[in-house]
Amino acid sequence: MLGYLALGFLLLGLFLFASRGKPVLKRREWRFLSAAAAVVCFAGAAYAGVRGGWGLAIVLVVVGLGFAVSTRRTGAAPAPSARMSAAEARRILGVEEGASPAEIQAAYTRLMRLAHPDKGGTAGLAAQLNVARDRLLGR
Repeated sequence: MLGYLALGFLLLGLFLFASRGKPVLKRREWRFLSAAAAVVCFAGAAYAGVRGGWGLAIVLVVVGLGFAVSTRRTGAAPAPSARMSAAEARRILGVEEGASPAEIQAAYTRLMRLAHPDKGGTAGLAAQLNVARDRLLGR
């Protein structure tokens, strides 16, 4: 069992070495693989515990907890760098100059469905959409 675990870590190390520091997985893919790795570690810990390998079981539980925690880890949304102009806010939301508040809110909602971090978007883009909406609605 320990040999398979060592082989898995070796293959993971070779894969990360081959990427040469470039991001291999996006946030969404990392969360999925991290959750899958946590499940595998917990299953391996249960198997090792039933077979009497308590040392290995404890190590696998700790590694599994690390993977499980990393699935929920989120970065803070970066604050918009400068005060956004109304023209820039309209360009970001894709609305015309005389757009009504309902049109602005509809454009914001449509774009936020695509750009939300939980849907595969980035926190920075979601923050820009929030600032653009607030700028145009005078909040």
